[in-house]
Amino acid sequence: VPPHVWRINVDAPEEAQHNLSFGAADRWWEQTDLTKLILASNKLQSLSEDVQLLPALTVLDVHDNQLASLPSALGQLENLQKLDVSHNKLQSLPEELLQLPRLRSLLLQHNELSQLPEGLGQLLSLEELDVSNNHLTAIPTSFALLVNLVRLNLACNQLKDLPADLSAMKSLRQLDCTKNYLETVPSKLATMASLEQLYLRKNKLRSLPEFPSCKLLKELHAGENQIEILNAENLKHLSSLSVLELRDNKIKSVPEEITLLQKLERLDLANNDISRLPYTLGNLPQLKFLALEGNPLRTIRRDLLEKGTQELLKYLRSKIQDDGPGPNEEPPVTAMTLPSQARVNMHAITSLKLLEYSEKQAAEIPQEMFDAVGANPVATVNFSKNQLREVPPRIVELKDSVCDVNLGFNKISSISLELCRLHKLTQLDLRNNILTSLPKEMEALTKLQIINLAFNRFKEFPSVLYHLPALETILLSNNQVGSIDPVQLKGMDRLATLDLQNNDLLQVPPELGNCENLRSLLLEGNPFRTPRAAVLAKGTAAVLEYLRSRIPS
Repeated sequence: VPPHVWRINVDAPEEAQHNLSFGAADRWWEQTDLTKLILASNKLQSLSEDVQLLPALTVLDVHDNQLASLPSALGQLENLQKLDVSHNKLQSLPEELLQLPRLRSLLLQHNELSQLPEGLGQLLSLEELDVSNNHLTAIPTSFALLVNLVRLNLACNQLKDLPADLSAMKSLRQLDCTKNYLETVPSKLATMASLEQLYLRKNKLRSLPEFPSCKLLKELHAGENQIEILNAENLKHLSSLSVLELRDNKIKSVPEEITLLQKLERLDLANNDISRLPYTLGNLPQLKFLALEGNPLRTIRRDLLEKGTQELLKYLRSKIQDDGPGPNEEPPVTAMTLPSQARVNMHAITSLKLLEYSEKQAAEIPQEMFDAVGANPVATVNFSKNQLREVPPRIVELKDSVCDVNLGFNKISSISLELCRLHKLTQLDLRNNILTSLPKEMEALTKLQIINLAFNRFKEFPSVLYHLPALETILLSNNQVGSIDPVQLKGMDRLATLDLQNNDLLQVPPELGNCENLRSLLLEGNPFRTPRAAVLAKGTAAVLEYLRSRIPS
């Protein structure tokens, strides 16, 4: 790289030496600092430490060069948001890279990395990380701290397993593990509530993982594995799934429960060992693409397969009437079962113990939802994304069974006493409402472990939370909280995660450092001066240690 590129912010241009008269357009001393530097597709073998002379850089792109290492001075670019070093010859990364507090996108694909630095989890702002096409055999456990990560690409490495801690990535929407050596997927991964796309193709999986919490999962790609059995358990929770790709496996049969996937648009079962299909597949309302070639199907002629999806579905539907349920078989429950209960998904209530009425923009929950519950024990209630102004009073009828309630994205301004009587509650999601306080009566929720109060209107930390002994996670970001009581927080033995990002904290009390059970303390986006951003970027343990050092002796 020509030296004057690194010095572009520092040196005056040549014309200035010649004492010319400058017009307004040439007032070089008013120019702003360089923010983007693109050196891609050259033949660079190294980058100069002089990169530190460009502290305003937000984008540095050096992909497709011949770099074998990176300068440690990169750690000084504290405004850097995107770093693309893909398609090089990197075998390691400098530790200083972990000091970039604003880094949102880190592209490392197509290098020669055999391991990643253990502290990678310090890059708390990271939203996109691509380490595909390297030689990685393991993932650092600190990845769990990347709670803002939206896209993670681990494809084409040598991973034999994934750490269960990945499940802590609450924002992750896309996870690509294509072409590794995975034999199983940790069951905890199924708790990743934001996951929308999961790629597991070309691994060594023998079965599909279960996904009880992946309610948003839209695409699941698991072709070219060794999957033999497709269980009802694997499918029944995937209510949002639109693409299910299972080609080139060893699947022998497809369960009736596949008809629960009411949003399925593409189903690829080509090149398996399937001999018989449930005819109810024809009832999937959104299905546009169905691939079945390369299976030993007995009931479907080959010429029919070649006519395309719509003809195939028509044929399957025509067989439903002929087939009819046998004397002991229940007809499969699908969305088409009973018109009288069109709004109530009885299957969800009886099998999944789920009462759901979400994304309807409704001002209140229809009474028939509660009537339908009857004596069935309901464990999960989801009334999110409506226009509710209060907690539905009849929720109290579920008090002996319900443990997870989601009332997020409504217009609720206060918490009713009915909610305080749900004594088995372990999870409560009230994000994106207009709450300003919580009632003292919430003390009765002695089993509550997780509460989400993000994006409300709290001006102070709700004091009732200090009295809930089982609380493990408090999410209170994006409110207007001005202070916290470190002494009361220290008394909360189980509290591991405290998210106070984007509030109005003018100071962080040093005594907070005594809360040594905190694993994740998030304070970014508050107006306090100390600890500084550089300390926050080092992670929770470092922040707590810093705070302890400030306690007056």
